[in-house]
Amino acid sequence: MSIDWCPGIREACGYWRDAPMLQQTFEAMERNLEQNNDACIDCAKTVVEVVCRVVVESFHTQQAPLKLTEETPSLSNWLTAAIRALKLGDVRDDRFKKLVSSHHKLADALNDLRNKAGPASHGKDPYLARLAEHHRRSAVLAADAIVAFLPQAYLDAQLDPISSREPWERFAADNALIDAHVGLAVDAEDGDTPTLRFLLPSGDEIPINIEVSRLLYLLDRDAYVEALNAARGAPAPAAEIVEGQGESA
Repeated sequence: MSIDWCPGIREACGYWRDAPMLQQTFEAMERNLEQNNDACIDCAKTVVEVVCRVVVESFHTQQAPLKLTEETPSLSNWLTAAIRALKLGDVRDDRFKKLVSSHHKLADALNDLRNKAGPASHGKDPYLARLAEHHRRSAVLAADAIVAFLPQAYLDAQLDPISSREPWERFAADNALIDAHVGLAVDAEDGDTPTLRFLLPSGDEIPINIEVSRLLYLLDRDAYVEALNAARGAPAPAAEIVEGQGESA
């Protein structure tokens, strides 16, 4: 077996490249698949759990808490939380509900298979008899079916820009709307922190005071370094005369 058996997992791990635990598990899964090692069952289960965690954390807020509070939540618990985060339970179509239910059953079956047979699971020793090839295949395909289902629903969901960890590109439609209707002006007085004034279509403004260095650091590190190098070679600004003190006689 190889990672080609699970395109859904490969695609999800490629999308969430900034999730370190997911990337580590994906690498372990790929290695164990190539070696036909039963530990791929553990990896498959963990991939599903981590993907569910990523989805839940993307929608969790203090006003609408979604993170699990159980000490040792099951894989089915995580899947339930992810489905709740994506609001898939709100869909009234009976056929779609059956699809969601089938993924719950897949999660339970994968968890049971992992707990019973995975040589690395729950501290079990690797002396257990190796599983047949079709058992490993079943675990990987079940995991891939679940993972392929969740990211697609995630991409279709409406995220909250305030709490989301997604990059700016994820909100392309919203970005285009803002760019088309909101203007920008800059007030920069000597010695004062520049003020960015965002001009709303209603005539109101959103003023934001921000240091030039902070703006460069947040937006473009290369530009920050270039500006820093240029500033190092610039002459020092003339000292201001302190009020109440004249020039020396």
